[in-house]
Amino acid sequence: MRLDKYVSQCSSLSRREVGYALREKRISVNDDIARSASIKIGDDDRVSLDGQPLAPAGPRYWMLHKPAEYVCARTDASQPCVTDLLPPEAVADLQLVGRLDKDTTGLLLITDDGQWNHRITSPRRQCPKVYRVTTADPIAADTAARFAEGVVLRDDPAPTLPATLEVIDSHSARLTLHEGRYHQVKRMFAALGNRVVALHRESVAGIELDPDLASGDYRALTPEEITRV
Repeated sequence: MRLDKYVSQCSSLSRREVGYALREKRISVNDDIARSASIKIGDDDRVSLDGQPLAPAGPRYWMLHKPAEYVCARTDASQPCVTDLLPPEAVADLQLVGRLDKDTTGLLLITDDGQWNHRITSPRRQCPKVYRVTTADPIAADTAARFAEGVVLRDDPAPTLPATLEVIDSHSARLTLHEGRYHQVKRMFAALGNRVVALHRESVAGIELDPDLASGDYRALTPEEITRV
């Protein structure tokens, strides 16, 4: 790993601030003053900032309460991204665990642990995802039964995996999926002649959105939440 990236990940400095620190001779590698940001740091190298040893932080696991109108991407030329809601110095190497549509709200998991991410998103694991759905028209009486059987979506000959629908009232329900096809919830209801007007993800792989987390805010996962996956 490059020295500037290593120091940025192990301290509160941004990559640009690491450059300033190098010019000020505040960073050393193996007790020698470092002069280049591009020095490659290996596992056995000792890096210090202002005489204090640096060590990489452990993996990060966060939940974000995604607002509407934010896209699940790191950068976008014309639209706000969910990473805009995070501290700029923390964005490097973070991965979004799955995606939510721009107009969908709710739980979005974020990590820099690629294996943990894969355990959640791998189709083989079939991790459950729970959504609160609001529809334009009343939910038909046979919707739950048809979702349990699997629904054939437009332009997709393979039926969806069995899904569980819990009707809350005439226009809202809680839907549990075990896969993540493109726009799946909206396409499932469209296949039955209805339209989704609001969609909110409540949980992923048994990790529930913290009810005290305001829209746009994030927090670290607890050890118990991390080990649920």
